[in-house]
Amino acid sequence: MKKFSSKFQKYILLFAALAFLGFIYGCKAQSADFSEADFNRISPFNVRSLWLLRQVRYIIESYQVDADKKPASDDDLLHGAARGMVEAWKDPYTRFVSPSQLKDEEIELEGRYGGLGMYVGDRDGQILVISPMEDSPAEKAGLKPKDQIVKVDDEVVVGWTSDKVVQKLRGEPDTKVTVWVRREGEEELLSFEITREIINLKSVRYEMLSDDIGYLRLSQFKQNTGDEARAGLRDMIKKGMKALILDLRNNGGGLLDASVRIVSMFVRDGLVVETKGRSERANEQYYVEKSAFLTSVPMVVLINGGSASASEIVAGALNDRGRAKLIGEKSFGKGSVQTLFPLTDGSGVYVTIARYYTPSGKVIDHVGLSPDIEVKGEPNRNISEDVQLQRAILEVKKEIRKVAGKK
Repeated sequence: MKKFSSKFQKYILLFAALAFLGFIYGCKAQSADFSEADFNRISPFNVRSLWLLRQVRYIIESYQVDADKKPASDDDLLHGAARGMVEAWKDPYTRFVSPSQLKDEEIELEGRYGGLGMYVGDRDGQILVISPMEDSPAEKAGLKPKDQIVKVDDEVVVGWTSDKVVQKLRGEPDTKVTVWVRREGEEELLSFEITREIINLKSVRYEMLSDDIGYLRLSQFKQNTGDEARAGLRDMIKKGMKALILDLRNNGGGLLDASVRIVSMFVRDGLVVETKGRSERANEQYYVEKSAFLTSVPMVVLINGGSASASEIVAGALNDRGRAKLIGEKSFGKGSVQTLFPLTDGSGVYVTIARYYTPSGKVIDHVGLSPDIEVKGEPNRNISEDVQLQRAILEVKKEIRKVAGKK
């Protein structure tokens, strides 16, 4: 690495110092009353910190080999500084988003976008697949919960933020992307060449597994998930449902309100979840919507390592209230609340303002929910080969017999 002489470095710093002093002098010239205290009130950093940023910008613009051909705009510099400042708190879910990124996320919330169809999260500095969505390119390719994404195409993404990785994974429909992952139990990296598709997000699937056992599969929690689930439950009740299996495996979460509505269909009253944070607005208790109650049939809930966030709220509430046993594997443990704070230029900051607590006071974040009955396995469209679902069927049959015996 080539180093400039100490004499040359002094010239650089002297020039930058004179430029910065000129800026301060100009500010004071505009107002005789302008003081350093005034400056500190309007600046996010003190004078010495801004001076450091000025040095960095001057050095890069003067000596970086491509800086004259590919100049960085003030907006890019500002957003880069904001992103770096936010990342200093080392919370993977507190993040800065540029105006274009915010628009992309609004498109995703509308339920239709181009990509691979999977939830991605950051855990201990690793970018992990939380869960592939049902019938998505990611699921069909064979990606699994807790796969660590190491490389996307030719770029190593170790050390990247989850937001940056998601942007890299997305693209135009019918284009290909290669995802390299490290999977527990595998010595070598696994590569998956996946064709991007328009992702149409469907959140509810249901069917009668027998004359008296209903099956409700929720793949995520969207605005209309509660209405779709209610319609499915009513249909199965009409068909003679006497017990229910609620499948939340590989459900990466979604809207808090939607999770409260789901719990309300099975519990008559009481607490669903509590959030606790530093600010008063972050401390909330969410209770059952009494008018939403629908059925008291016996039920179990299926969870696994891909069950996160809103799905953990539902599973934790139903389990704590004695309404359902949890069957499967330990959940992911993403139990925190993010709020978007819009900024004046169209960008925004998502900030983790609180953590979720189940009705009994259990912390979900970085802990997860342990099943009452642990069963290793993976979801399988072939019901007879889905060992976790088969165990759930066995358990609800026991509950049906108990109810019949009481009568």
